[in-house]
Amino acid sequence: MKRLGWIVRCAAAPVAGALALLCALAVAQPARGASAYTLTPTANGMQLKTPDGRVVFEYLTKKPADVPLTSPSAACFHPVNTPSGVRVTNIAPNDHPHHRGIFFGWHDAEFHTPEVVKADFWGWGSAAPREGRVVQNREINLVSADDKQAKIAIHNEWLVDGKKMGDEFDGATVTERDRVFVLDLEYRVAPSYDYIANQNAFGGFDVQCRKDGESYYSNLYGKTTYGDPQLSNPGLNLFDFGWYDFTIKISDGGKVVGAAVINHPDNGPTTWHNISNLWMLNPVITAAGPVTIKAGKSLTLRYRVVVHDGPPPTWVLQRLAEEFRGKR
Repeated sequence: MKRLGWIVRCAAAPVAGALALLCALAVAQPARGASAYTLTPTANGMQLKTPDGRVVFEYLTKKPADVPLTSPSAACFHPVNTPSGVRVTNIAPNDHPHHRGIFFGWHDAEFHTPEVVKADFWGWGSAAPREGRVVQNREINLVSADDKQAKIAIHNEWLVDGKKMGDEFDGATVTERDRVFVLDLEYRVAPSYDYIANQNAFGGFDVQCRKDGESYYSNLYGKTTYGDPQLSNPGLNLFDFGWYDFTIKISDGGKVVGAAVINHPDNGPTTWHNISNLWMLNPVITAAGPVTIKAGKSLTLRYRVVVHDGPPPTWVLQRLAEEFRGKR
C-alpha cells in the first residue's frame, strides 16, 4: 500500500515533463525487481535466473576461452541447471568436442546459390566443411518476465566465410512447475538460398548431457532396452514415443539429475538418435529423408526440455508431454 500511495502522489504532483518521465520509470522498475526472472550479461553470453536468484541456464554467444570446443559456433544453452542448481548439460566432451549444451544445426547440408555451398553448423566437419561455418548470435532479449515465467528471443545468423546465408530466430519460454524446469524452445530457420539438410541418422536439435557417472535412458514405459542407433543407418533410429529422458547419477557426490526432451508433432516424422555412450537426446527429422527449405521460406521446430532433480518424474513428464503435444 505504501508503494501505491507513492505512485499516486507522484502522478499528481505538478512536475515538468522530464521529471514526470523519471517518476514513471521509478514506478515501472520496482514492479519487476526480485519478483521476476532476470536475464543478465556474463563473460560469454547471457544468464537467466529465477526470481529467487537460481541460475536456470546461460546462453553462450561466444566460445569460452577455457573450453576446448572445436565447433566454430557457440550459440547454445550451457550450463543448464536443475532446480537445485546441479548442472545437467556438457560442453566439448572428450570424445565429441564439437558438442555443446543444447544446440541446433545440421552437419550434412548445402545451400544452392545457385552453386552448391556445403555447410556443417553442427560442428563435426566430416560430411561437410565446418571451418568458416558459424552460427553467429546477433541479439538476445528478455521479451517479458514475471514471477511465473520468462520469455526470451534470440536472433542468430548463419554465416559461410563471413557471408550471411540465413537467419535463425529462436524463442525460449521458461517456467518452474512440479519441481522441474520447463524450457519450451522454438527454432525458426529462414535461409537466404534454397537449403537442403541431407538424409542422416543424427543432427538438428540436440541436448548434450554430462558424462561423469552412471546413466540410462527412459520413456513412459520405463528404462529403455533398445539397441543403440548407428550413425551410418538412419533406419536404426529409435521410434518416436513423444519423449525420452536421460538420467545420470553423478560420480562426484552421487546426486541424481536428468533432462527429458518432448517432441512436438508438428515437427513432422521424427526418430531418435539416443546412443548410450554419447549421452545425448537427439530427435531427428532427417532420418526419413532430406529436408528442403526454399529461399524466402522458413521451417519452425518446437521442443520442450524438462530438467529435473532425482529419477525421472515419469507422470509429470507424461502430463507435460500431453499438454505440449496437444492431447490435453
